Amino acid sequence: MTKEDAVTEESFDVLLCWLDDNRELAGQKYEKIRRRLIRIFMGRGCFEAEELADETFNRVTRKLPQLIDGYVGEPILYFLNVAEKIYLEWLRKQKKINGLRVKETDNQEEIEIEIEYDCLENCLSTLHTSQYRLVVEYYGEEGFAKIENRRQIAESFGISSNALRAKAFRIRSRLKECVRKCVAKKI
Repeated sequence: MTKEDAVTEESFDVLLCWLDDNRELAGQKYEKIRRRLIRIFMGRGCFEAEELADETFNRVTRKLPQLIDGYVGEPILYFLNVAEKIYLEWLRKQKKINGLRVKETDNQEEIEIEIEYDCLENCLSTLHTSQYRLVVEYYGEEGFAKIENRRQIAESFGISSNALRAKAFRIRSRLKECVRKCVAKKI
């Protein structure tokens, strides 16, 4: 990393402000996202999970000046997208270090995953703000938090849980079709 790429205290403050206006809540979100990234990396067999989570934060922090004005939605989604790319880079590096010969099919799978994520990002950006918010919040939580979260979303949109489920399904179906078409063009 060059000095220009280093994360400064000012850029870190910008990151925290992007996560939440309240500094304490921003710190909590930072820790929650970091723990989730570490769990994801560990679940994929990365023995450098903490370093990869830190690198994810560093890259997002460095990209923030170009991203902050136009980004709509939950920051966690951006972190997850960057983390996926970092994981693929780490995987390639591990294969080189271990002297493993990378099969064409392995590379092809990784390339297809990258294309799918890029297409999903593009398709999400075409959604109306309320649709984007709905789908991101609807699929954003896990476990019991998911149930409570979906109840709150339904209330905020002034619709029943069943109507919310149907709405989320329709948006997800459109996203799937958009991603399918995008992937077909790129492959």
